[in-house]
Amino acid sequence: MMSVTIIGGGMAGATLALALAHMTQGQLSIDLVEMQAPEIRAHPCFDARAIALAQGTCCELTAIGIWSALASCATSIQQVVVSDRGHLSKVLIAACDYQLPALGYVVKLHDVGTRLFSLLRKTPGIQLHCPASLKQIKREKTGNLVILDNGYHLSSQLVVAADGSHSLLAAHCSIRWKQHDYQQIAVIADISTTLPHDGNAFERFTSHGPLALLPISGGRSSLVWCLPAERQQEITEWDAPQFCQALQQAFGWRLGHITGVSELHCYPLRLQTAERHIAHRLALVGNAAQSLHPIAGQGFNLSLRDVMTLAETIAQAIAQGEDIGDYAVLRRYQQRRQSDQNGTVDITDGLIHIFSNSHLPLVIGRNLGLLAIAHIPLLRDALAWQTLGWVAR
Repeated sequence: MMSVTIIGGGMAGATLALALAHMTQGQLSIDLVEMQAPEIRAHPCFDARAIALAQGTCCELTAIGIWSALASCATSIQQVVVSDRGHLSKVLIAACDYQLPALGYVVKLHDVGTRLFSLLRKTPGIQLHCPASLKQIKREKTGNLVILDNGYHLSSQLVVAADGSHSLLAAHCSIRWKQHDYQQIAVIADISTTLPHDGNAFERFTSHGPLALLPISGGRSSLVWCLPAERQQEITEWDAPQFCQALQQAFGWRLGHITGVSELHCYPLRLQTAERHIAHRLALVGNAAQSLHPIAGQGFNLSLRDVMTLAETIAQAIAQGEDIGDYAVLRRYQQRRQSDQNGTVDITDGLIHIFSNSHLPLVIGRNLGLLAIAHIPLLRDALAWQTLGWVAR
């Protein structure tokens, strides 16, 4: 029986293991290695953040039997409002305009993690090694020997790096990354407001960077506020009233008065892309392949398209009697993903440079652009398709 070892049990690694088990129906042995269980609140992959799952992503998760386990902790997005602070132009994208129940859903990573690990523990064909981490990998012509820090030795035809933007596995296999530091931090918190969000998500561009509010349970909203990195100490020293006042000034009054804020978390923002996404009996998925700026919420949606494409490629190889770690098989995966990966990276990086700049010609240009999108259906539909995750892979 063919076997695969996945290093990293975050969102990408966990969904890949479940997708492979579903698509291969017992024809593949799957080892998943993760340092710690998501029940630990300080888990770096299943922390306090919320993420938006596009409608297309939810359809993919439904196809592999995962969405039913996540739906109970998800809050629907009925409308996305895109605006530029200080200007009247804005774009509205509504689920009802596309005859959909929702544009997507917002989930808390910690909630998702506990549900995914519950599925992993009871899915046949998946061996979960947790807590455990990679100690060494020995790469040979016909397979890999993965040695864990707990003494386990795992043999497989293919290893997958799903261990995030500083992938130890990929580094062991001589993968290097290109990096661009945006000199920004993402400030993450949950906020309370006097007006209900009614399923509205907001993407607001300010002179310092984008600000997003996502609808979550209890009428609250999850904040992702991108600010200059040099302000991190100042921001973390604010008390709750100071923070709410500054946020109110940046966001406005669309949700009424901002009345409360949870504990703040800050993350540095960088664009990181691997120079190669495959190597000898190795494939990269998710943040190990590319880590994006959170603008437009494309990160996990792009990662899931990596996951689904790799799972399909492996399942097809097994059905055709091929070695799943053969370079020709992995090259098919890379070729299928290249256009989407490059395009999504270019879109998110381009938006940051356009909307985090106060240079007058750019300000005028981006507001004309928002006006055009708002009033020209073809342009608005193109933005909606990306928002919905209806992207070819």
